Amino acid sequence: MLRVGETTKEYLINAPLPTHGGRYTVVSHRDVINNTIKMLTDSGFTIERELYKSCLDAKVAQGVYHIKPATTSDPTIANETELGMMFAWTNSYDKSKRFQCAIGGYVAVCSNGMLCGEVNYARKHTGTADQEIKMQISSQIKNAEKHFREVIDAKNYLRTVKLSKDEQAEYLGRMLITEDIIKSTQLNEIVREMKEPSYDYKCDQENAWAFYNHVTHGLKSAHPRSWISDTAKFHKFITADLLANMGIQKSDTTKEIVVDEFAFLDDVDLDRNPNITLSTL
Repeated sequence: MLRVGETTKEYLINAPLPTHGGRYTVVSHRDVINNTIKMLTDSGFTIERELYKSCLDAKVAQGVYHIKPATTSDPTIANETELGMMFAWTNSYDKSKRFQCAIGGYVAVCSNGMLCGEVNYARKHTGTADQEIKMQISSQIKNAEKHFREVIDAKNYLRTVKLSKDEQAEYLGRMLITEDIIKSTQLNEIVREMKEPSYDYKCDQENAWAFYNHVTHGLKSAHPRSWISDTAKFHKFITADLLANMGIQKSDTTKEIVVDEFAFLDDVDLDRNPNITLSTL
């Protein structure tokens, strides 16, 4: 029996399409699924697992794919056993969320997600959004190994950082109250994991990697419309803050999003700020 939020590929493919009309361009879950699977396989990736979630009536849907490249020239990727590569997307029919997709990683023992936050793409469903989304999926896949290497490096770094229980508690408070990364229900789940972990992450509990996994485990309950952004926001928050505490400035490699007259980033007035990119947010 499917848990709340989980669904099947067939359910999403057969979900009724919206009839908003006007400038709205329908980007169907069927097309996103089919294009993603085709591009992954055409690029030499093996899809080892497909996971889908949706809200009521599939108005908002999420797809997650655990993937493996046929070959790699990067020895770090070839020898990585703790993490697997992941591709994820979010799509909506109710205008509540712009399309997003990202390459990241997942922890093999628990399927917790890791997204660097620098590879997300958002596009409003207008004009040529359907074609642009297809191009963006393709672009993300072409850069999969680069982004996965970033995730591996982040994991290896987190394993070197000691994080006391008091420091973990402080981070949780900030993520709940000031950063708006987690909800109160997720906080409760994270605290339970800190006290009695469901998985063995092969590290001390006062370690940043253990804490990272407790949080991403809690984020599994996030709504499909926010899981990608919440996971990426947490990754950026915790890694940047830890580096800052060590006196290290993390270089900004965020790629610019090209915005046309119909594609707007959430809560940003681009008319007043025409030169905004993700690196300025």
